[in-house]
Amino acid sequence: MSIRGLKKKQPKTFKVKVITVDAEMEFSCEMKWKGKDLFDLVCRALGLRETWFFGLQYMIKGMCTWLKMDKKVLDQEIPKEDPISFHFLAKFYPEKVEEELLQEITQHLFFLQVKKQILDEEIYCSPEATVLLASYAVQAKYGDYDPNFHEPGFLAHDELLPKRVLRQYQLTAEMWEEKITAWYAEHRGIARDEAEMNYLKIAQDLEMYGVNYFPIAQNKNHTDLLLGVDAKGIHIYSINNRFSPNKSFEWSSIRNISCSEKELTIKPLDKKAEVFKFFSSQLKVNKLIFQLCIGNHDLFMRRRKVDSIEIQQMKAQAREEKARKKMENQRLAREKQLREEAERAKEELERRLFQLEDEARQANEALLRSQEAAELLAEKAQIAEEEAKLLAQNAAEAEQERQRLEITALKSKEEKRLMEQKMREAELIAVKLVKESDRRAKEAEHLKQDLHEAREAERKAKQKLLDITRLNYPHMAKYPQYSPGDSRDANFDKGSIKLDLKDIDLKRLSFEIERERLDYLEKSRKFEDRLKELKSEIHALKLEEKQAGLYC
Repeated sequence: MSIRGLKKKQPKTFKVKVITVDAEMEFSCEMKWKGKDLFDLVCRALGLRETWFFGLQYMIKGMCTWLKMDKKVLDQEIPKEDPISFHFLAKFYPEKVEEELLQEITQHLFFLQVKKQILDEEIYCSPEATVLLASYAVQAKYGDYDPNFHEPGFLAHDELLPKRVLRQYQLTAEMWEEKITAWYAEHRGIARDEAEMNYLKIAQDLEMYGVNYFPIAQNKNHTDLLLGVDAKGIHIYSINNRFSPNKSFEWSSIRNISCSEKELTIKPLDKKAEVFKFFSSQLKVNKLIFQLCIGNHDLFMRRRKVDSIEIQQMKAQAREEKARKKMENQRLAREKQLREEAERAKEELERRLFQLEDEARQANEALLRSQEAAELLAEKAQIAEEEAKLLAQNAAEAEQERQRLEITALKSKEEKRLMEQKMREAELIAVKLVKESDRRAKEAEHLKQDLHEAREAERKAKQKLLDITRLNYPHMAKYPQYSPGDSRDANFDKGSIKLDLKDIDLKRLSFEIERERLDYLEKSRKFEDRLKELKSEIHALKLEEKQAGLYC
């Protein structure tokens, strides 16, 4: 066969891009492939065996649609693009994730999709639950918390909380990280698949988990309602409340679901119950609801039947894999524990070694300080010895000074005694001088009085003499040549001489009295000066005595 013939037999293909929650894949598909062929190729590429939960979703005219498995890919109303994009997502949700999700890849894909729906606020979650879920997501991504490795800010680039929660509370990114890390630190020892399962177990209890919502009208008057389809049944909600359904139809209570154009009818198992009809705006929406109802109902019935051999094998393998992983995790945990203990022992030895080195260094430093202290003490001892000698010398000098001061004090006492004696003598002299002064003053007064009396007597004698002369010799002036008169005149002259002599004696007496008075004043002045000198000497002696008392 020629090469040209081989080329002609190669089928025509088209390119497809399949986007999972965390990856993108491109495939070349044959033109005749049905939706199931492409879906099986994607599942094989992912290693996925629990295919009944998933589907290929695409957008057409603003509406999400699922690729039909039994029709050719190119015959369906798909986007005309190259490559054609499909999203590989979970189409149906399990009732109990822990029992139904067997493969780790299945669990991981569900974890990523549910996490994205919570962050995109397609599933409502309380702020407290979002923090707990975020801590499990961090455990699944980073493993066990290590404060030395997971430093503050290590979650800065991770999207872990819905924007609604971030807006609701006035907390900084550092505060949110601290809250998440507090929970994260408590998940130590939990493996990645276990952390993801714990995440899904919390998420499956949320009201909006696994519910597909569609706008409907209960009658032709277009009463706005929401219809929700999930693993447990069909639920009718008011337009503003997606949490609590107004009415629910469990799959076990539904007898039949029919779809005709824009009308969809739900017939309960109880024939007496009212048949529920509702209308949608588009036929495609009705068909999509019908497909989801059929798929969820089939899975509901399948869960309540005996598992097929394939499912039993998968469950057995899952149990074996879980047991193996548990043992492996236990082994790893033991190894990790032993490694941590070894590291702690190593750190303890290093710490002890460092401590011993530090103690040795401190001992050497203490030895050096001791040597320095010994040298310093020796130097201080020498200085103290010299100081002792100096103090002994000073003591001897002080003793000599004390003896000198004692002698001085004795002399001072003797001088003080002599001065007191001199003072007493001076006081006696002063008293005597005062008495002498009084006596002299009295004598002077008597002399003055005697002088005054003598002068008065002299005046009176002169007056008397003149009077006598005038009486006895009235014509004496007229007869100066009278000879007897000469004789009286001679007598008179004698009397005048006598009087003059007496007058001279009085003057001399007055002069002597005045001289004695001046001598007395001079002696008094000298005595006062001497008295002042004595007082000064006594005051100086008192000061010397005080100073001598201080030295003692």
